[in-house]
Amino acid sequence: MMPDAHTRLVFLLGDPVEHSLSPRMHNAAFRHQGLNWVYLAARVPADALPEAVRGLRALGAAGANVTLPHKQAVVPLMDTLSPAAEAVGAVNTIVVRPGDDGRPRLHGDNTDVAGFLAPLEPRAADLSGQPMTVLGAGGAARAVVYALLRAFRPARLTVVARSPERARPWLDAFARHDPDASLTLASPQAARDAVRASRLVVNATPAGMHPHVDQTPWPYPDDFTEQHLVYDLIYTPERTRLLREAAARGAATLGGLDMLIGQAAAAYRQWTGQPMPLDVVRAALRTGS
Repeated sequence: MMPDAHTRLVFLLGDPVEHSLSPRMHNAAFRHQGLNWVYLAARVPADALPEAVRGLRALGAAGANVTLPHKQAVVPLMDTLSPAAEAVGAVNTIVVRPGDDGRPRLHGDNTDVAGFLAPLEPRAADLSGQPMTVLGAGGAARAVVYALLRAFRPARLTVVARSPERARPWLDAFARHDPDASLTLASPQAARDAVRASRLVVNATPAGMHPHVDQTPWPYPDDFTEQHLVYDLIYTPERTRLLREAAARGAATLGGLDMLIGQAAAAYRQWTGQPMPLDVVRAALRTGS
């Protein structure tokens, strides 16, 4: 379907955006469902973010995704926030909705939470109440911690941060989502016991992402055993060094591609009102079309 004056627009706002798989996923889904929609990646420098967000209203856009480095900076530019976005302090999905006065309003959501949980749902009974560790303390880690507290109420949830003093304020703010007081903070050097005892270990850092494929967020692979499920949010490459080393020691592993698709599907439904055709999206990712 050729774009025309009736084409609905959805944008990706970030810097950089050239590597993103989101246009491939969403445009494949639009084509399959016969929707006159287009998803466009737009490189937006930090100082241009407010202007770009205002432009969503002016262009009559249906919405946008927000990626690094703007997920937190975009929060005060929203008219309303979902509970997940408010708790995490980050927005990755904007939905443009008509307000009571007919003017477009911007609703910010964080579908990283739903996307992260999607591949864990078949393992929910096994994970509930178990000790867990999250490697990293940035924006991705916040979404992961919120999701784990809400979905699994872990007996202990250790956040591993290179600079624990910088992570302490947001962990303290998460106390209201942690009724069992399970959250703890540790440096990498002090977290080995926590990792060994964990049922789930999540990498929420960029260590190991292309092109730095030789890096790992956890340089102690002998800490992994058959009891572990190791989940790496990175999807390029699909099998990171962390996952390869964990699997070599008998651990179950999950890559970040399912999370990527899951967060996209949650956003797609909010924009279009339709479920994303997941098989079509996976095929598009495999073939590059």
